[in-house]
Amino acid sequence: MPQLDTVHLDQSHGSVLLDAEAQLLKYRTLLDRMDAVALTPRKSRDFIRRIAQDL
Repeated sequence: MPQLDTVHLDQSHGSVLLDAEAQLLKYRTLLDRMDAVALTPRKSRDFIRRIAQDL
């Protein structure tokens, strides 16, 4: 997987590009944490189906 080298943020006052190593480390860590807790595609589909059935 290619390493993150810029972060683009859309904010209410405009867009911001981050490329400082300390800022990138923060976002790499955040993405790694989200990846660790994310459901697999199959588990995501099953979860969505269960929710839809409960409606």
